[in-house]
Amino acid sequence: MEGGVRLRAGASKQDVREKVWDYLEASGLAAFPRPVHRRIPNFQGSHQACCSIKELDVFNRAREIKVDPDKPLEGVRLAALQARKTLLVPTPRLRTGLFNKIVPPSGATKEILRICATSQGIKEYSVPVGLDGKARVDLVVVGSVAVSEKGWRIGKGEGYADMEYAMMVSMGAVQEDTPVITIVHDCQVVDIAEELLDDHDLTVDYILTPTRTVKTNCKRPKPQGIIWHKVSYEMLEKIPILKSLRHREKQTGKDVTLQDEHSDLANANTPAALNEKAMAENTGPQAAMGSAQVGQHYVESVSLSPRLGGSGMITTVYVGNIPPSVRVSELKCALREFHATPLRLNWQGAQHRAFLDYKDKATAESAVSSLKGLSLGGNTLRVELAKNQRNKGQVEINSQK
Repeated sequence: MEGGVRLRAGASKQDVREKVWDYLEASGLAAFPRPVHRRIPNFQGSHQACCSIKELDVFNRAREIKVDPDKPLEGVRLAALQARKTLLVPTPRLRTGLFNKIVPPSGATKEILRICATSQGIKEYSVPVGLDGKARVDLVVVGSVAVSEKGWRIGKGEGYADMEYAMMVSMGAVQEDTPVITIVHDCQVVDIAEELLDDHDLTVDYILTPTRTVKTNCKRPKPQGIIWHKVSYEMLEKIPILKSLRHREKQTGKDVTLQDEHSDLANANTPAALNEKAMAENTGPQAAMGSAQVGQHYVESVSLSPRLGGSGMITTVYVGNIPPSVRVSELKCALREFHATPLRLNWQGAQHRAFLDYKDKATAESAVSSLKGLSLGGNTLRVELAKNQRNKGQVEINSQK
């Protein structure tokens, strides 16, 4: 843009971000919430830019649209609801899943639809969509800090839009030709050096600004799925659904080695690692038999210390919605995968549930967090602290349904 954002030769991604944020603030183009730094920036004229999406065939043909929750995309979310399209919005920072489906109340007025398109409406009028929700996204709309006319995009630097798209590929929710649109101010359209792009960066097919629509004809491939060697354990902890996708892809034989996987070798002899090894060695014929015999319970103890069993510290986690086809060995494999190995496992396959004993409440709550969103056999499991906690011995728990 002439007289707009000026980038020096050799500018990094962060340099580009800072220049755009500074220019929006200094020129009076920034809009609430402010300051726009470290955000997908809202700008004067964002609603006008959003409204132009209604002129695109890719929008009019789409039945299911994924739109990021950023403020400048509010007009797109409203347009989708007004056109009676299925609207999917990523959960904030992917903490509780991938999508929320916005479901306006029956007979919603224009004002209610407007509220549904806001951050308040996303909280009040949405239902979660799990991995088994069979999402089929026809159009993706993302926010950007900067974008080039070639379709190369720079986000705010946290990688969530790139990860969301990669996760959708892994779920089968998008195809290679699913179009991607971004909404920006004209000053955010800048020249971006191709060497700044990585193979996980999402590109866009259309750019909508307050004054124009740009079809990028971008030839650079979009991410083909999750690039596991760029994912860290820290990211797995922050994004529970990522763990479920990793487990699912590992079962299909894909290489899901993490960025920092090799560092685990140094910790191979820690008590936690030995505990996981003990459980791994115990997933033999007895475990398979225990899951196959209907009406019987299977209890396995891999306690690190015999005294813990009667110490009064034990906290139990309930795992429900287990499909009949799932065996106890599959659950134990998932527990190891998600670093949630219990002291004891009480398998009740005939009742489609299991109970996991942990040494204390903090460890149990950490396991619940790690296992949230876990899917086995096509079902998203229900994981929570058991209603009745047992303090010592092996006590039957029948109150949890």
